[in-house]
Amino acid sequence: MTEDAFEAGLAQRHAMFGTAGGQKQLDAATDFTRPLQEWVTKQCFGEAWQRPVLDTRMRSMLTLAMLVAEGRSQQIKIHTRGAIANGVSKEEIRELLMHSIIYCGVPKAVDGFRSAGEALAELGLEP
Repeated sequence: MTEDAFEAGLAQRHAMFGTAGGQKQLDAATDFTRPLQEWVTKQCFGEAWQRPVLDTRMRSMLTLAMLVAEGRSQQIKIHTRGAIANGVSKEEIRELLMHSIIYCGVPKAVDGFRSAGEALAELGLEP
């Protein structure tokens, strides 16, 4: 494992999900899940999220759009928190979700709104 990519990934996870959120998945890993968590930290957050051209704000918006398209409710909640940490506004998340109605379908957009709304409420950004 390239130590630099892993460390960059760990720092990205901490920036998006807080120190506890970033470290939580690694600390909770078992012998069975540890290789997955190390791979995600290095490849996802250490390599893909560190590539040039797109900033983390744009990557967060793209990630949310793809998660809506895939219908991944739990990941939408997690990445809504990360998007806010990366500078995406609540209004931008709403517009991303509105746009997803056309391209992903009403049921996935509704589910996306529900999941994102729960995360925003947990962050104190929604009543």
